[in-house]
Amino acid sequence: MRKISLNAALGGALVGICLMSSAYAGSEQVGEVSTAFRLLGHNDRVVVEAYDDPRVQGVTCYVSRARTGGVKGTVGLAEDRAEASIACRQVATNLRFPDKLPLQEDVFTERMSLLFKRLHIVRIVDPKRNTLIYLTYSDKLIDGNPQNSITAVPVPTTTLIPVK
Repeated sequence: MRKISLNAALGGALVGICLMSSAYAGSEQVGEVSTAFRLLGHNDRVVVEAYDDPRVQGVTCYVSRARTGGVKGTVGLAEDRAEASIACRQVATNLRFPDKLPLQEDVFTERMSLLFKRLHIVRIVDPKRNTLIYLTYSDKLIDGNPQNSITAVPVPTTTLIPVK
């Protein structure tokens, strides 16, 4: 009977949790480019991911961000850089909203490190201009990061945004 060390078991469990949490984030990778060669594991790269807004049917946000490669990055233990860029677009003829849309809502989050860093995409409603604003930023438990990116999706004037 083979014995497994406690460290190996905990490490495997943490890697599994990281992989599962990124799978539930709602993103779909649509492309990537390598930025640095790594002898072992994935190369460092910039990935482009698509996020469909779960409450506003017909809006997709495209986020580009750095992903760390190497052995740590391949198994999900590396901390990715905080920079990200976002562009959201109306991708359907008609937008569909729920009965009431909050004025501000954190619509997507995804881990950028094992425990402490997350990527956020926040939807902000501007009812005066009938526009949806999407903001991306990263936070860190100990010290936040002010780097952010913003985009806006104008809503056709025939469709008013129902807000709380």
